[in-house]
Amino acid sequence: MGYAYIIAAALLWATIGPAARFALRDGIAPLEISFWRAAIGGLLFALHAASHRRLRVARRDLPAVGGFALLGVTIFYWAYFRAVELGGAALAAILLYTAPAWVALAAALWLGERLTARKASAVALTLAGIALVAIGSGSGVSGGTAASRLPALAWGLLSGVAYAAYYLFGKRYFARYDASTLFAYALPVGALLLLPGVSFAPKSTTAWLVLVFLAVVPTYLAYSLYSVGLARVEATRAATVATLEPVAAAALAYVVWGEALHALGYVGAALVLAGVLLVATERPASDGVEPPHEGPAPVGSESSF
Repeated sequence: MGYAYIIAAALLWATIGPAARFALRDGIAPLEISFWRAAIGGLLFALHAASHRRLRVARRDLPAVGGFALLGVTIFYWAYFRAVELGGAALAAILLYTAPAWVALAAALWLGERLTARKASAVALTLAGIALVAIGSGSGVSGGTAASRLPALAWGLLSGVAYAAYYLFGKRYFARYDASTLFAYALPVGALLLLPGVSFAPKSTTAWLVLVFLAVVPTYLAYSLYSVGLARVEATRAATVATLEPVAAAALAYVVWGEALHALGYVGAALVLAGVLLVATERPASDGVEPPHEGPAPVGSESSF
């Protein structure tokens, strides 16, 4: 059952990009989509944490929570939805999963973790995969030449870098607090940081349904399912199973929007996922870098968020 919960969470996360395209089609900008996802999702987590009396965060940890809100919510959400807008849901999901490469490098540079041959190989595979995805992503939203797709690639890579911050933050704080507690603070703060740049567009009923869906299903519900799964499955194994997300996102984008990569793009996607799996399956677990994912780390764990 633990694996079933994790697979369900990964499948829910895979709906983010394809669903967001409905709002983008209605003229809702990525910044506003990010705002509503964070604001509504934050409200749900605040209600959840309050109902379980888990709203308290130590004053000394508030600056770190604020930093996570900026990088892991404001920048991450905005960059990901911008990548979906410019390059399509499949491309955005693949580039998001470059995060383990940035985690491995950051952990070696700033956390003193050893950059093993396995991690170095994972970084090399990921970078090679990015190059092939850049060449083979011509039939997504942006189309055109590789040069014309650079903005989509840049926003996708930025979302991967911001995603990697979940590990650096989660190394300490998601082992100290319940996920609902931290999201009850980080999501609303992230929404407030987005607010000055948001231009609110008129919204159809469909657009509102999509915005609420993004906050409830692949945010609040998916995080909750992943938490339940982590109580039953080792964190590293859970993170490995969660790599189903970009595969499912690409498949869903093809079914719903007709998005497809060229053959080289799919080879590149396979290399990116191979890099993720190399990192996720490294032993010993205490020295390994678990790839980031949108679900929380288990209490008492040293693994990533």
